[in-house]
Amino acid sequence: MRSFVNLFPLWVILFSIIALLKPELFTWFSGNLITFGLGIIMLGMGLTLKVSDFKILLKNPRWTIVGVLIQFSVMPFLGWIISKIFELPDFFAVGLILVSCCPGGTASNVIAYLSNLNVAFSVSMTFISTVTGVILTPLLITNISGELINVDLRGLLLSATKVVLLPVFLGLIVSKYFQAFTNKITGYSPSVAVLLIVLIVASIIGEGKQIILQSGLNLLISVMILHLLGFIIGYIVSFIFLKDKKLSKTICIEIGMQNSGLGVVLAKENYVNPSTAIPSAISSLVHSIYGSIFVSIFKEKKQVKCH
Repeated sequence: MRSFVNLFPLWVILFSIIALLKPELFTWFSGNLITFGLGIIMLGMGLTLKVSDFKILLKNPRWTIVGVLIQFSVMPFLGWIISKIFELPDFFAVGLILVSCCPGGTASNVIAYLSNLNVAFSVSMTFISTVTGVILTPLLITNISGELINVDLRGLLLSATKVVLLPVFLGLIVSKYFQAFTNKITGYSPSVAVLLIVLIVASIIGEGKQIILQSGLNLLISVMILHLLGFIIGYIVSFIFLKDKKLSKTICIEIGMQNSGLGVVLAKENYVNPSTAIPSAISSLVHSIYGSIFVSIFKEKKQVKCH
């Protein structure tokens, strides 16, 4: 089990390649199945948490404030500057800026969980950045790219509640009142999470095969640099403010892994040119591969939770 989880980067890269060669093997895993898969992963995380983990966050609101501020300053700036440096065509530039202005995605919670980082903090940051993003994401995109954008407020909040909050809350209740059952299944949770994330990534890649292959090297490198710098700068800046390695690792994963799925939806709903959604599609592949590699680099030994 442990070796299967430790080889997470290998599975993501291997199945990504297979998905490019044989998309039909994975494209069946789409739509509601992806939502359900993410829900199962978040439920597994909830089983490993306690209410006291969230109480610690309430006592330390500075952690979340620092994380969300970095999220909506570092990434949008990087999206804008990288699109300029690489002289991307307008539709790609807007697409890159769009994904850089999105809140953190659920995948960041999975990576924090597999790395034994502060999962309660990661979950809280994802939800708060999603709620904040309802206002900040369209505001930032409009100001940076100069094009107005609409966000489905109700849909975004409903999605965050359904995929993040409810499964984690259910997991908290089960772990509190059914401890024997929880102890039996938590050992399997990381393996199930790895399997489902690999299926989700392979499905997204299979679906976007043509887009990914036709998008050009310039865009691929731009997206790779955006996420890599997001991870690195996210860690450095949060460590300067919080002086805590575990918290800084948790924040940097949240910063480096954007809600690319939201980026695709916003691009499709707000722009006529379908190419605007391509940076978000590539982003989901790139940050998943990076995230799986960071599990190996960041993995903390199980220990007393952050004070």
